[in-house]
Amino acid sequence: MIGLADIETAGRHITGHVVRTPTVPSPGLTGLLGVPVTAKLELLQRTGSFKARGATAKLLSLSAAERAAGVVAVSGGNHGIALAVMAAALDVKATVVMPRTAPARSLALAEEAGASVRLTDGMDSAFELVTRLRDEGLTLVHPFDDPAVIAGQGTVGLELAEDAGELTDVVVSVGGGGLIAGIAAALRARRPGVRVWGVETEGAEAMSGALRAGGPVRVPLSSVVTTLSAPSVSRLTYDHVSALVEEVLVVPDREAVRGCLDLADHAKVWAEPAAGCLLPAARQVAERVGDGARIGLVVCGGNTTPSEIMGWADRFGLL
Repeated sequence: MIGLADIETAGRHITGHVVRTPTVPSPGLTGLLGVPVTAKLELLQRTGSFKARGATAKLLSLSAAERAAGVVAVSGGNHGIALAVMAAALDVKATVVMPRTAPARSLALAEEAGASVRLTDGMDSAFELVTRLRDEGLTLVHPFDDPAVIAGQGTVGLELAEDAGELTDVVVSVGGGGLIAGIAAALRARRPGVRVWGVETEGAEAMSGALRAGGPVRVPLSSVVTTLSAPSVSRLTYDHVSALVEEVLVVPDREAVRGCLDLADHAKVWAEPAAGCLLPAARQVAERVGDGARIGLVVCGGNTTPSEIMGWADRFGLL
């Protein structure tokens, strides 16, 4: 299990490479949800998502031989962007494997940063290809199944604990589980009374499926939210979530996209559906907790375009 010392060490290492993002009360979301809401704005992070933290922590932990071999990652978007940009900044050659369904902007950003981008037909085949490339000698920077990456993501939780006012509950999006594992470990140590809730979208239910099965299982993927679409979680992230997280809620894609529109309208931030799904989940949390709820939202990323959001909104009849 990742401990507070691991996360604090990661925080010291990545300082100067990443941004300490704002943690702010949101009057607009407070009015929308009917309870006090604080937003941790990781969409303002370098590369547009929290993923820069874990990628940087891992890159800085590599030996000279591992750096020289070059690094490889599999990603639905944000991890690939983060690794491409941060590897370039640290003078490490990067290869990023993405499904063809990944947002076009994510592909372009990874390529613009200088990474070699390899495309596959889906996330399952992307994970298979990255495994082969690792076996051929590249150094794997896994998006979530790595203690260094989880510790890096956990620095979000450290900052939230230090910068937020009184909170009862924190809601975190879940893909492979690295972010919520790190945040839950940090908050358990720094704010043990705060409950942590996860949220997935329908058709990207790797963690909730694992919790039902008692361990990691492969799940079918159909969500439009590719940045949450891990084919399975890892034993490492499962162990953290099963021990430290209250529950993982599942919301429809339609409500995640509606959440993006609500974040733009009420919080004045442009977020991707992986963050939009926080709002329908937060409504459920507020209803369950009742009077006294004070909710923190980790707005995890903003790497999406207006045309993508409008396309999904039109598809789901939200315009």
